[in-house]
Amino acid sequence: MKRFVAGESRSQATLFPELLDDFVSEDNPVRAIEAFVDALDLKQLGFKGVDPHATGRPAYHPAVLLKIYLYGYLNRVQSSRRLERETQRNVELMWLTERLAPDFKTIADFRQHNGKAIQATCRDFVLICRRLGLFSQSVMAIDGSKFKAVNNRDRNFTLAKMKRRAEEIDKSIERYLRQLDAMDQGSAVVTEAQTTRLKEKIASLTEEVQQLQSIEIQRTEAPEQQVSLTDPDARSMTTRGTGIVGYNVQTAVDSRHHLIVAHEVTNVGSDRRQLSRMAKQARNASGVSDLHVVADRGYFTGEEILACHEAGITTYLPKPKTSPSQAKGMFPREAFRYVPERNEYRCPARERLVWRFKNVEKGQTLHCYWSSACPSCLMKSQCTTGINRRIKRWEHEEVLEAVTSRLDQTPDIMRIRRQTVEHPFGTLKAWMGATHFLTKRLKNVSTEMSLHVLAYNMKRVMNILGTKGLIQAMRA
Repeated sequence: MKRFVAGESRSQATLFPELLDDFVSEDNPVRAIEAFVDALDLKQLGFKGVDPHATGRPAYHPAVLLKIYLYGYLNRVQSSRRLERETQRNVELMWLTERLAPDFKTIADFRQHNGKAIQATCRDFVLICRRLGLFSQSVMAIDGSKFKAVNNRDRNFTLAKMKRRAEEIDKSIERYLRQLDAMDQGSAVVTEAQTTRLKEKIASLTEEVQQLQSIEIQRTEAPEQQVSLTDPDARSMTTRGTGIVGYNVQTAVDSRHHLIVAHEVTNVGSDRRQLSRMAKQARNASGVSDLHVVADRGYFTGEEILACHEAGITTYLPKPKTSPSQAKGMFPREAFRYVPERNEYRCPARERLVWRFKNVEKGQTLHCYWSSACPSCLMKSQCTTGINRRIKRWEHEEVLEAVTSRLDQTPDIMRIRRQTVEHPFGTLKAWMGATHFLTKRLKNVSTEMSLHVLAYNMKRVMNILGTKGLIQAMRA
């Protein structure tokens, strides 16, 4: 072919073969992986097999397998079988492993047996980012997102699902029995094959009822009152639209470069008890003493906000709008203004709601206020359907009022939260693909998430400093 760029003949021999190093440029990310792993103290991090046995077949060094996983997760190759193929055909991976090609079982076992060490490696890279001064000195955004487990929705059973399925089976069996009765009475022209098929359907549904009965025993014994057959630790969780069976991944993200400072995988679908723990993890990892954290209204819980306050962490989050009075068209609780000097409330009708008593509800000490003028008030129909409109105040209510006041003074903080913490989640889910997690059980899923977070942070830092800049920083 003339007038085109010509390639070299595949059968052409050369006297001096090209070096494998010549195929890897100086700013290739694999060189950053090499520098990072070489700088780690694998024994101190807890990796198994660092000290080889004196006898037996030699094993692969943990550094080689860690490099394979880091390369795979940086390039959206998470499967151990696909990683095995890449080690045999990928020039970059050949350079990184010095032409070693472990089988997929060896690669998979490394991830399974070194979960804690891999999570420690992820934290170690966060410390490198901290030493490089990549974290902001003020704001961290906290949020959670639901990630799919390998457990299909049809293999997860809750009380509502089992009740609904039992009703469906009962209706189907009743319908099939009516059809058989009609066939026996001769009111319908049928063949023997149709009768056999109906009987097989009834037998299949009867067998499914027996399976559901055995699963119900497991479900009632489970602490969360639900059972997942494929991944026992996966839980059914509500999301926007339809629910999924998976895990709730919590992250604390720095507002400056969108680096993930701390993360945790839980199988609790709600975010209400996650704020203080994630905030403390973010402070310890970033080293910022005067930390400000921002979260959405799903994290608003008095005890969690109080725990952050006592730890010296400033919080910004909106209060949920769940007032039953407001839903009925009556005055919400926010319409009653507290007067701290008098320890009383003022209602929209300018009446005084004075302190009456205190009690303990669900572990919280609450003070109760009401006014004796409620029965004769002209605005009572807009206020309450009872005799008095009672206002209950938590003993640490001033902490929650301070949160609301701070949020009113910084209206842009929620926009910062959204553009900070939701970006990593979208990126990670795009890398993972439609299936999200590939492993089972909470401890293995946590390890898999740590590899994703480590790869995400490494790619972010390489975009910020450049590959050469990151290599120089780690060697220093």
